[in-house]
Parts: sequence; structure tokens; C-alpha cells
Amino acid sequence: MDDKTRIELEAATFRRLVQHLREHTEVQNIDLMNLAGFCRNCLSKWYRAAAEERGIELPDPKAREIVYGMPYEEWKAKYQKEASPAQQAAFAAAHKH
Repeated sequence: MDDKTRIELEAATFRRLVQHLREHTEVQNIDLMNLAGFCRNCLSKWYRAAAEERGIELPDPKAREIVYGMPYEEWKAKYQKEASPAQQAAFAAAHKH
């Protein structure tokens, strides 16, 4: 496979992942972190970092809006729930330093 095709497939896969996460607002970021070790915020940080590597300034709020499909504060108000004690404990156990 040539590099151009590979990059196009990777980009399409990323777009599909982001769309899937936008459609499944019931999946909380803490659940993603506990199960997969990354969340929507991680994706936005990786997106911002990739932009910066290419000399493109992309503030965190804009990168989050790209991933969430709306301003982060709006998403939080609409969809984010308080983490349960069990979710918090799983997060703390998984992220010991």
C-alpha cells in the first residue's frame, strides 16, 4: 500500500472513530479511560499535538470542539455525568504513579 492511500485510510478511520464517539454520548470519558486508557480529551490533545508538529497553532478549546462536535463546556453540560465512586476508584487504581 502506498503512503497516500495509507494516510487516507487512517484519516477516514479517525473520522469514523470521532463520529462514533459523538453518537455515543452515553459513554463517559472516565469509562473510556478505565477501559481503554484514553478518552475524547486525549484524542483532542493528540490532534492539537499533530497540528503543532506541522506548525499549526490549535488551542485546546478548538481541538476539543473538533473531537466533541461542539464546545467542550456545552458537551459537558449536556452529557457528562458525575463519576460514581466505583468509576473513580477504578481510575485511581489504573493511574497510580
